[in-house]
Amino acid sequence: MNRVMVIFSRVVFSTILGVILIGLAFWEITVLKKYSEINKTVAVSDLTVESRAIVAENEEIQDKVIFGKVTGEDARPIIIENFLKKYRSPLVPYAQMMFDLSVTYGFNPFLIPAIGMQESNLCKNIPEGSYNCWGYGIHKNGTLKFENYEIALKSFAEYLKREYIDKGYLTVEQIMKKYCPHSDGSWAFGVNHFIEEMEAGR
Repeated sequence: MNRVMVIFSRVVFSTILGVILIGLAFWEITVLKKYSEINKTVAVSDLTVESRAIVAENEEIQDKVIFGKVTGEDARPIIIENFLKKYRSPLVPYAQMMFDLSVTYGFNPFLIPAIGMQESNLCKNIPEGSYNCWGYGIHKNGTLKFENYEIALKSFAEYLKREYIDKGYLTVEQIMKKYCPHSDGSWAFGVNHFIEEMEAGR
């Protein structure tokens, strides 16, 4: 009888211990999953001013560099779309495309719409039939025209990458020196203002 009780006690103890160990393993998996979600990569533009200062580590222009990283659940295409809708731009259907092109070429996704806003009020003031909302290739010798907004966007994104990003023009102020050299600084101020507006989600 005593032996049966001892065996029964061991079985019960082993069962309870097994349940506890399984529970601990499940809890640890849950905690690790939550931790990994919290620690997703964020863009420099998504950080607070204080966090940017830490990331910068004495690099003065770090928080002005116009690069961005893609996060797991990126809301920036929606932010671009809302920005375009707010100003009643004909580019609303191309919000996702703007974001995708910026990811492809490695610059801030808010740069294209911000320049478009500064140059043409988001395509509301452009040479007739040009689909050129960014003012590039428009001068006294002629106007660069495109068949539609899609071709214009692809051309402009590639142009920004080739003529600016690849050549070390990494901030809006640096871009202005080549893109709009006669500006008194108002061009960069305007573009930065619209980028900040999108960053703030306004």
